[in-house]
Amino acid sequence: MKPVFTRTTGLTDKPFHYCPGCTHGIIHRLIAEVMVEMNILDTTIGVSPVGCTYNNYEYFACDMIQAAHGRAPAVGTAIKRVHPENMVFTYQGDGDLAAIGAAEIVHAAARGEKISTFFVNNAVYGMTSGQMAPTTLIGQVTTTSPFGRRPEFEGYPINVSEMIATLRGAVYVERVAVNDFSHITKAKKAIKKAFRVQQEGLGFSMVEILSTCPTNWGKDPVASLRWMEDAMFKQYPLGIYRGQDLEV
Repeated sequence: MKPVFTRTTGLTDKPFHYCPGCTHGIIHRLIAEVMVEMNILDTTIGVSPVGCTYNNYEYFACDMIQAAHGRAPAVGTAIKRVHPENMVFTYQGDGDLAAIGAAEIVHAAARGEKISTFFVNNAVYGMTSGQMAPTTLIGQVTTTSPFGRRPEFEGYPINVSEMIATLRGAVYVERVAVNDFSHITKAKKAIKKAFRVQQEGLGFSMVEILSTCPTNWGKDPVASLRWMEDAMFKQYPLGIYRGQDLEV
């Protein structure tokens, strides 16, 4: 029988550790597929974060390095400047990037560092029991916002893509989602475009990917996908925020 779907060689054979319904696995596969399709797997260096994906170096088949919490853009900057011929990406969650690492990502973008960042936004701290994140929605219940996030006490969600898009060094910024096949297809195209921006040496690129966290949201996987579309899309509209006319 002719195979119609196979495991990408951009991933190792190690099974994912993520919770049932978590869409980190989808995002991993998309990045891995793009690296293989662009023939850059052997020349790419990824930077692992601290968070749910702290050990994604066990999954990606390219060279990987671990960074301290929030410091992936700084580590990626160093690697790219020492090895400009290599492709470099950081893979970061909303706690890693938008909280402790906020300064790192802002200044990497402002400097126009020639790296690609894949920012996974699931609106909560996933690894550490579901605390409120910078991206937690107004009214969203977490372990540290048991009455729902209230602007007068916990402030407002940070729209990272909109913020990074204001910086001149950021060449390409897009927000995508992985809640259904159509959006997954668009997410893969965005990931490929981010790598192409880097390949052309144009500057900093970031793809924000809306993701689910069924365990900490207290929802089953199907309900989580619906909640992403019904709630997260309103706070975090999908689309290109920088580089609308960019052709690479």
